[in-house]
Amino acid sequence: VAVLACDGPTERIAPWGELLSTASAARRAAGCVTDGLVRDVKQIREMRFPVFCGGIGPLDTKGRARMVERDVPVVCAGVAVRPGDLVFGDVDGVVVIPREVEQEVVRRALEKVSGEHQSRDALQRGEKLGDVFRRLGIL
Repeated sequence: VAVLACDGPTERIAPWGELLSTASAARRAAGCVTDGLVRDVKQIREMRFPVFCGGIGPLDTKGRARMVERDVPVVCAGVAVRPGDLVFGDVDGVVVIPREVEQEVVRRALEKVSGEHQSRDALQRGEKLGDVFRRLGIL
């Protein structure tokens, strides 16, 4: 996942667009996370390349910005991200998991998902919400 830290969205530029998405996809990136603005949203959606951003704006970066560093620790939308960290995003948002706790976090997340499936099944059978929570501790 490409992580582009821009120190928050600005009204001056939208540094990520269709061309960076195309180049990233060609290099097998799974998506992009940026606290900056994004442009070419229609084309990026047509590519089905996941991009999580601080907003949408029309201006490219020509003459307005430059890349300072790459493959270094950054802060993106107030969250520290280091090369090698696990970055996961879906319609509910984005999480960054530091590599040193990745296995534990993934294990616990899978346990929670399993518990949520059990809770959903119980609720679909008509069990009361309070009873399900007392038994499984997950809602």
